[in-house]
Amino acid sequence: MFEDRVIIDPEIRHGKPIIKGTRVPVDVILGSLAGGMEIQEIADEYGIDKKDTQAAIEYAAKIVAKEEISVYA
Repeated sequence: MFEDRVIIDPEIRHGKPIIKGTRVPVDVILGSLAGGMEIQEIADEYGIDKKDTQAAIEYAAKIVAKEEISVYA
């Protein structure tokens, strides 16, 4: 579960979600994925575990799932 790996600490990176025990922000991981990097490449690049990368994806999915969309015609 992402709760074990993704934290928000106002003292680190201005409260942006990061991988626990690092200063690697979730948005950087997601941006790397969007840019075409593989999960293992990202883990190697930022010195994190493959499961950390997957936790960042899960965290983002939970955030998006909570969004409410208003459609105006």
